[in-house]
Amino acid sequence: MQLLKEFSLEDKCSYLDNKTQTTHYKIIHNCSKEHSQDLVERGYRRFGKMFFRPICPSCNECKSIKIDANNYIFSKSAKRIMKKNAHLRSFIQKPTLTQEHINIFEKYHLHMSNKKSWDYNKTTAEHYYGSFVQGHEDFGYEVLYFIEERLIAVDLIDILEDGISSIYFYYDPEFAHLSLGKFSLYNQIKYVQEAQKKWIYLGYYVKECPSLSYKAEYTPFITLDGRPSENEKFIWT
Repeated sequence: MQLLKEFSLEDKCSYLDNKTQTTHYKIIHNCSKEHSQDLVERGYRRFGKMFFRPICPSCNECKSIKIDANNYIFSKSAKRIMKKNAHLRSFIQKPTLTQEHINIFEKYHLHMSNKKSWDYNKTTAEHYYGSFVQGHEDFGYEVLYFIEERLIAVDLIDILEDGISSIYFYYDPEFAHLSLGKFSLYNQIKYVQEAQKKWIYLGYYVKECPSLSYKAEYTPFITLDGRPSENEKFIWT
């Protein structure tokens, strides 16, 4: 494992209007599963070889959140969604890059730009590869969802010692009626339960951000206290 670079940047907040955010980055080559676990436990997320977390000095709205999968109970609504998608085929493998990936990724972000006013920037193969294929090491995977031979969704995850860290999920908007985001999360929970692990690390919960506030619906959950350094003990409550 080699720390290639470490730095912080200030920019417009991605989640709340009229705020700035300061983000701390670590670019790590050949990161081990154990070190990735340590970083995720301290509030970092991973895109490619880059681990990052917010360190805004005057704001603590971004809460690292994880679902207690062992004690999660599937509601009637969840069971209906799983039944509705029983015809889907899924495969888990190391992350890859194909034209299908790029096409669906583009369609999804154009859809979310129109639906939720997300900022839209056209992706490139280089950007996708750097964010979602590089750095997977021995713990990063993609779950591909198909209807017959047609790829309709991609779920990028890290399988860690005690659970799953959700990285990114996107889908073909033509199949939005299938509630694929919820379905993929239910499958993560089922995997963790069957593998006798415990947690789903869901990234950040921000109460006032509609794109992130939904995470509080998945109970029971706990959140990380503060921003512990790698030399400090982490506490989730």
